[in-house]
Amino acid sequence: MGGTILVIEDDPQNQYLVRFLLEQSGFEVIVASDGEAGVDLALSRRPEMVLMDMLLPKLDGYEATKLIKADETFTAPVIALTAYSMKGDRERVLSAGCDGYISKPIDPETFVSRVMSFLVPRLDGSARA
Repeated sequence: MGGTILVIEDDPQNQYLVRFLLEQSGFEVIVASDGEAGVDLALSRRPEMVLMDMLLPKLDGYEATKLIKADETFTAPVIALTAYSMKGDRERVLSAGCDGYISKPIDPETFVSRVMSFLVPRLDGSARA
């Protein structure tokens, strides 16, 4: 498949796992370890997708998402990648501007297909429901 995915994640173990799984599936992966660097990379590199941890140093994922989405020319989906899984957390990340939600811990068996479910409609030109 291919394409570039920006992973904004501060935990080195999660960075490694996500990078490994995505690169094994043919994606180019760029990583930022804090929200400020993530916003800069998103707006300068223009990846096909952003995977956003919500609890980040310097600038949390909620504010980083809002800054990225404030650029009307940025059209890639921003997907929350977070351990927050309590009632209302999904709605909170969606109201911050995220286009979807993948909960942690990451399941290596299903992670890439979950990512693809947000990406494939963009690549084939159809709208995601």
